[in-house]
Amino acid sequence: MIDGARFVHVNLVAKDWRQLAQFYERVFGCERVGPERDLSGDWLEKGTGVPDAAIRGIHLRMPGDDSSGPTIEVFQYNRLQDSEATAINRPGWAHIAFAVDDVAEARRQILEAGGGEVGQIVTLDVPRAGRVTFAYLTDPEGNIIELQHWH
Repeated sequence: MIDGARFVHVNLVAKDWRQLAQFYERVFGCERVGPERDLSGDWLEKGTGVPDAAIRGIHLRMPGDDSSGPTIEVFQYNRLQDSEATAINRPGWAHIAFAVDDVAEARRQILEAGGGEVGQIVTLDVPRAGRVTFAYLTDPEGNIIELQHWH
């Protein structure tokens, strides 16, 4: 085990970082942390392996955490690589999950804010864990979000 390891942030590469950050602020109550980032230089190219890389964006504090909790780092590169279509079963990180009080209402708000549908609302009993209601949706750029409520 790595001594002192703790979760700090997850990076979300955006087509339009300002619009995507505003979506997470408006819909989930994420809060901006620190200054906007405007990064470039030889160090960034070396660190990312992306020739002539430049990044703009912001960190957003996740809802429900204190001022030292993890963030979503919403960054936009000066050049984007094409990506595969969004799929819940594609290998790699699949989704980000938020606990909510009312899955149907949260789903409605995401769709109203420009998000999209992936599946239906489902409720099931999970042996030895409890009863959960969940749904998968997307943010406006197609990144998958899980909404969940444990009863």
